[in-house]
Amino acid sequence: MNDADNTQNSASQPLDERVNNRSQRPVSDAFKAFMASNWAPASKDLPGRDAVAGFAATRRKTVSAQFPGERLVIPAGPPKVRSNDCDYRFRPHSGFAHLTGLGLDHEPDAVLILDPVAEGTGDDGGTHRATLYFRPLAGRDTEQFYADSRSGEFWIGARPTLAEFEARLGLATAHLDGLESAITKNVGAPEIGGTSIRLVRKVDENIDALVDTARYNTAKDPDNLDMGALDALDEKLSEALSEVRLIKDAWEIEQMEVAVAATVEGFEEVVKSLPRALTHARGERVVEGAFFARAREVGNELGYDTIAAAGNNATVLHWTRNTGTVSAGELLLLDAGVEADSLYTADITRTLPANGTFTEIQRKVYEAVLDAADAGFAAARPGTRFREIHTAATTVLAERLASWGLLPVSVEEAISPEGQQHRRWMPHGTSHHLGLDVHDCAQAKRELYLDGILTEGMVFTIEPGLYFKNEDLAIPAEYRGIGVRIEDDILMTADGPVNLSAALPRKAEDVEDWMAGIYREADAGN
Repeated sequence: MNDADNTQNSASQPLDERVNNRSQRPVSDAFKAFMASNWAPASKDLPGRDAVAGFAATRRKTVSAQFPGERLVIPAGPPKVRSNDCDYRFRPHSGFAHLTGLGLDHEPDAVLILDPVAEGTGDDGGTHRATLYFRPLAGRDTEQFYADSRSGEFWIGARPTLAEFEARLGLATAHLDGLESAITKNVGAPEIGGTSIRLVRKVDENIDALVDTARYNTAKDPDNLDMGALDALDEKLSEALSEVRLIKDAWEIEQMEVAVAATVEGFEEVVKSLPRALTHARGERVVEGAFFARAREVGNELGYDTIAAAGNNATVLHWTRNTGTVSAGELLLLDAGVEADSLYTADITRTLPANGTFTEIQRKVYEAVLDAADAGFAAARPGTRFREIHTAATTVLAERLASWGLLPVSVEEAISPEGQQHRRWMPHGTSHHLGLDVHDCAQAKRELYLDGILTEGMVFTIEPGLYFKNEDLAIPAEYRGIGVRIEDDILMTADGPVNLSAALPRKAEDVEDWMAGIYREADAGN
């Protein structure tokens, strides 16, 4: 073959196939026959029911009741490309995970559909029948088994079969090949006997396009189809999926406890890493790495990017570069959470003296933040409004700032809606809901979230802070470069709040004793 033939063949190769050039996979019939032979048969034993299955069924029924007669489409989402042919570790959309009970990384491209049926004839007597559509494991006698680097078992390991998922989840399953028909069948306006669709949008652009096309093709007047109104219907489904997570069930609370316990282990590993961090040009990365290693060992992942901020970096609220040094005499603000295999995450912050001992001014600022956190905890009672936690915590901070001579106005003026001068040093909210997302239930209506009533089963953070930047000329020099935040994960019970993260010390002297104890134990083991 001459050079011209090579050039022609290369140019005619489809672009999306060229990524496989590196594999140099044989294509002979002999190879294909050999690869399809002599594999041990897959087990035919079905697994038992997952502990989450009954809870997930209850959640689906709750959502179903809000949308009778409508088809609900909840995608898991596709793999996301990190670079070229490398994907990020897959994580399904939180609404999908909540309604199926699935976590980890084995259902990319899956879609949960709740199809409307007559009242009382659906799952558990509801108004919908749920079906999980996904791509099951290909047989070992198929080319996909060894040739598909994204979904072949030879490349990524086994995936559950349709029957296995059905046994585990108590949920009807179907092959992804039938998804298009399942979404588009009988689509149309209810007044002419059609079925309307509600979709969780911006999760899978292919599903977005499929639903939009189906709506357009079945519209009475396609040219005047109000896509904005349809988008608003879809937003109501996303809103409902957020709001149903405001109250955690018993299984979710157990998973939150698992995530918090793993996060406590991660903080202990960070303390062990501090002597090395103090000598490293990127000490913050040493800290970040110590926590990440524990997260991967005992959980699925990080719940969010770790903030490992030393010195003045601790005054940057979302400092995730973590490229700085960690120096003796500075504070280290560590905001980190382990995501459990169930995808529920903790979110805890502690501010630690890098050398194990607070200075006098560091302790003063730290104790002010701790008092604010305690005031927020005291305000968190069943029946009070969520926003009252913030009011209680920030009032304490405003009072301390005034007593230190830092507030330019009175406490009363500062905390009034027309003032807010104390927010220069505490600019963020004090609390947010926590669960499958670190900022959980984010699409819930304001009256159920910020203005909502604290209710048994809610899980949320309390996290006041004070941040005095080196560049802040409105404060004396002794305060500059100090950033302190204390954050705990709180479960609301009928008897009041419970601090799920109480195993991590909070008082300044307890933090110092805890760190010293870890160092003594490490020295004894050497």
